[in-house]
Amino acid sequence: MKVFKYGDNVDTDVIIPARHLNNPDPKALASHCMEDIDADFAKTVQPGDIIVGGANFGCGSSREHAPLSIKACGVKCVIAASFARIFYRNSINIGFPIMECPEAAAEIQAGDQVKVDFATGKIVDETTGKEYQAAPFPAFVSEIIDNGGLLRSLKVRGVAK
Repeated sequence: MKVFKYGDNVDTDVIIPARHLNNPDPKALASHCMEDIDADFAKTVQPGDIIVGGANFGCGSSREHAPLSIKACGVKCVIAASFARIFYRNSINIGFPIMECPEAAAEIQAGDQVKVDFATGKIVDETTGKEYQAAPFPAFVSEIIDNGGLLRSLKVRGVAK
């Protein structure tokens, strides 16, 4: 999985510019993902690729469209030094995995090949051979992600219709 790397304070307006929010279709959102910071991202990202960001990734507005557009691009996960809390919650709510690991975020470079294990929190930069440790998801968060989001998870558990 190839890495796309961005710096600190990547806000939701950069992840999915507000001018594209009129069409809530995930595929339409994906076609504009990251275009204001990386014009080629949506054209070059492949399923399973990973985004690495700095501190405060996903800051800005509370729109759920931001993690949804990244997920719809086929990105496997985002690894960052830290996440804006609303982006973190929105990611889990839509079933999109994110991992906080400041050391990995600082050292992994664009183009590196990276493998992640959500169950253990292990991140391996296969380009350099370096391993990093993020906190694994608690069981209830893993269940939400595995079921495709909070609403689907509640439906699976019979709590929602």
